[in-house]
Amino acid sequence: MRFSDYKTFQTALGGRLLQVDIGRVAEQANGAATVRYGDTVVNVTACMAEKPRENQSFFPLSCEYEERMYAAGKIPGGFIKREGRPSEKATLGARLMDRPIRPLFPKNFFHDVQVVATVLSVDPDCAPEVAAMIGSSIALTISDIPFAGPTATVIMGLIEGKPIINPTLAQREESELLLTISGTKNAIMMIEAGAKEVDEEAVLDAMFAGHEEIKELVEFIENIAGEVGKPKFEPVIEPVPEDIATDVRGFAAANIEDTLRTVHDKVEQSAQISKINKECQETLAEKYPESETFIARELEEILDAVFRTLILKDGLRPDGRKSTEVRPIWCETGFLPRAHGSGLFKRGQTQVLSVTTLGTLKEGQIIDGIGDETGKRYMHHYNFPPYSVGEVRPMRGASRREIGHGALAERALLPVLPTEEEFPYAMRVVSDVLSSNGSSSQGSVCGSTLSLMDAGVPITAPVSGIAMGLVEDESTGAVVILSDIQGLEDHYGDMDFKVAGTPKGITALQMDIKVHGLSREIMRQAIMQAKDGRGYILGQMLQEISEPRTDLSPYAPRIESIQIDPSDIGTIVGKGGKTINGIIAETGVKIDIDDDGLISIASTEPDGMKKAVEMIELLLKEPEVGEIYDGKVTGIKEFGAFVEILPGKEGLLHISEIDKQRVARVEDVLNVGDPVQVKIKGIDDKTGKISLTRKALL
Repeated sequence: MRFSDYKTFQTALGGRLLQVDIGRVAEQANGAATVRYGDTVVNVTACMAEKPRENQSFFPLSCEYEERMYAAGKIPGGFIKREGRPSEKATLGARLMDRPIRPLFPKNFFHDVQVVATVLSVDPDCAPEVAAMIGSSIALTISDIPFAGPTATVIMGLIEGKPIINPTLAQREESELLLTISGTKNAIMMIEAGAKEVDEEAVLDAMFAGHEEIKELVEFIENIAGEVGKPKFEPVIEPVPEDIATDVRGFAAANIEDTLRTVHDKVEQSAQISKINKECQETLAEKYPESETFIARELEEILDAVFRTLILKDGLRPDGRKSTEVRPIWCETGFLPRAHGSGLFKRGQTQVLSVTTLGTLKEGQIIDGIGDETGKRYMHHYNFPPYSVGEVRPMRGASRREIGHGALAERALLPVLPTEEEFPYAMRVVSDVLSSNGSSSQGSVCGSTLSLMDAGVPITAPVSGIAMGLVEDESTGAVVILSDIQGLEDHYGDMDFKVAGTPKGITALQMDIKVHGLSREIMRQAIMQAKDGRGYILGQMLQEISEPRTDLSPYAPRIESIQIDPSDIGTIVGKGGKTINGIIAETGVKIDIDDDGLISIASTEPDGMKKAVEMIELLLKEPEVGEIYDGKVTGIKEFGAFVEILPGKEGLLHISEIDKQRVARVEDVLNVGDPVQVKIKGIDDKTGKISLTRKALL
């Protein structure tokens, strides 16, 4: 194929041109597409390993979202001057790509598949994540990789009640809702949303309006595949031999069902199922040598089938609850004596400790990526250590899942935070999962609400969150919606639907669906059942703390703000920072100055704060004739002494004004560093030079 032989396809999306080039670059990948949306350009490739991984139990899919700084006309910072580890935004972009496509690969397909989206150019009005997600679907669909797509993606905004498709940067800042939605022609597969306490019905409207646009995009991708698509590779997925399946069912099915019916504690239940699996492998090992993988696959099928049957036919969940029942809740605030705020939230066997730290606005995070440099004063970090599920594994920094859950909790709480003017602090919340059996991300939302209120952050409303699940009978279409799902229900169920919000409305939403199509009525039932569950959880939380504390922790910094004219910033800072550093050294405070002249002074010591404020006010004070000052001698000359009367402001005390008696030498009365009380005798109108007197005060 010559370079000029590539094909171009075009369509309209949100009032802007979407262009796809096939065959122009990356010709050795199984599938590749260059997507241009506005001036955003993303190249996406999909590659598959020739052979499956041996002894693999899950589909080895990896999605990479690569940001190139040249896409925004920037040179990377630091000494190395090349892109390093993925930014948080890139990690979230990779997760967005992964979630809608993962369920659409064949079951028990174990060939490595890697999808790489490289952001080559960025137009702030055309989100590169959307181009990457559309490109990943195209690359997989036209490739020979087995993939039951295509999928498509849009972002839905909401301005004055009107849904907006792929809002521009200005529209995103104004929008009450930002909802990323991905799906096939028949089903919504994935949703990620942040909202400003938006009503449930409005969110549903945006979902299904977005899906209508997705249907048109899917048809566009199908047309591309019709022209340039490759025949699909048919993987050899050997079924479990019938004799092995029969013997495994005979040994394990009844025992697994009995365990799920009678054992409701996660640890005990997991141990019992592991014991059954181990005994089954040992019992059948001699009859079926080297068949461990087949036996394990059949055991997994049995557990899945028993789980679904008990819920659909008997209404029995793995922990014995009813479908709408929330696990027992326990809350505690003030758990840590020296933290600025702490909240311990426990729901069933999921327990999260959220800790709030307050700092100056300058301690907020600066985000320098391929978009405009921005900052945020609220940071939420989520940690999921191995001991929370009783496991041992290396701890090597935050995983993609941890970054994603932290971003979700951050999004859930942003709409209720006070403004900078109301509360001039940077805020960091860390949620450590101490024990997990499902819904830990929403546990971190609840624990963080408790923690923020314990810290005295004046949030406008408390936020609670819940994870919803769903089990569908494919043969009959019967559906059971589950409130507050736990581990097994997340793994074997057909939906993971996380909803956070206040009594007024939704603040964050995340949904992944494994089934191929849910009606609006089922979605409405799920979201309204979530609302009831959130209300119940919030009621339990408010029994522990009903409103933000009126006083900050004694260990939290107090911050006072002074607004000055920007032209006076130099006076406060001084030459080479001498003046401001002197104030900091003398008082022990932290001082931040914004370009608009807002000075923030932070200290845990009231006396130091008071003194720093006084010193700054003195710096801004204009000396007047007749005023008396307690100054300090800073220099000696034959004709007199220079005296600092205000920080950075000096006057001349002439030798004739030192004493009523004649002074032969200045050093006979004063030395550098001596305190001296003086009065302003005069100020030169032209030069501003100050003349002082001491003898008038004697």
